[in-house]
Amino acid sequence: MPHLLITGASAGIGAACARLSARPGLHLSLHYRSDADGAAAVAADCAASGATSSLHAADLGDSDQIPGLFAEIDAVGAPLTGLINNAGIVDVPARVDEMSADRVTRMFAVNTVGAILVAGQAVRRMSTRHGGSGGAIVNVSSAAARLGSPNQYADYAASKGAIDTFTKGLALEVAGEGIRVNAVRPGIITTEIHAKGGLPDRAADLAHTVPLARPGSAEEVARAILHLLSDEASYTTGALLDVAGGR
Repeated sequence: MPHLLITGASAGIGAACARLSARPGLHLSLHYRSDADGAAAVAADCAASGATSSLHAADLGDSDQIPGLFAEIDAVGAPLTGLINNAGIVDVPARVDEMSADRVTRMFAVNTVGAILVAGQAVRRMSTRHGGSGGAIVNVSSAAARLGSPNQYADYAASKGAIDTFTKGLALEVAGEGIRVNAVRPGIITTEIHAKGGLPDRAADLAHTVPLARPGSAEEVARAILHLLSDEASYTTGALLDVAGGR
C-alpha cells in the first residue's frame, strides 16, 4: 500500500494535497501541530475518497519531537513511499532591523531545521541503502526564496532559500538510492497563512503584482506537488518548480 506523509496537513496547501491525492489503496499520514479539528476534517474528506489516514501531532520546531512522530508513522504498518514536506510558519511583517533573535530562531527551527530532519527520517525509511524500496520527496519552498520579501518576511524568505539549496543537495545525495527530491515554490496563494502573519487580505492586495493578475489557489499548488510526487515525473529530481503566476 502506498504511504504518503504530509506535514502541515490540517489546512492550506497540505490539506489540498491530502484531498487531491486521496484514493482507495493509499494511506495518508497527516501531520499537524495544533489544529486537531482541521486535521480531522481533512481525514474525513480523504476517507470519503477511499483513502485511509492517521493523524499525528508534533511541533516540528522542536527537534526532539520528530523521532516520536516517525515512530507513530512506523506503527501504521505500511512502508513510507512519499513525503510532502510542507509545514511552515510566517510571522508579522517586519524589517530585519526589527526582528528579534527568538523570531528568527523559531522561523529557521520550523521551516529549515524541521524540514531537513523530517526529510532525513523519510530517507532512512525509503532509501534502498537502508533497505527501503525508494520513494519521492517534495519540499514546499516559496517564491520568496528568490524575491527576498523585503520589509515583510526576509527571514521567511531566507529560511526557504535554504530549502532550495537543501533540495538540490539531497536530490544528488539519494538519486542512486531510489529517491527523487524536488521542490515547489508557491507565489501569492490564497491560504490561511496570511492571516497568521496578520495580513488576512495579503493575497488579494498583491494580486496586481502577479502577471496572471490573480492569486493562486492551494489546489493549483497541490496539483504541481502531486505531479512531482508521481511516476509521471520519474525522470525529474533536483528541480525547483515555480507555481507563482509568472511573478
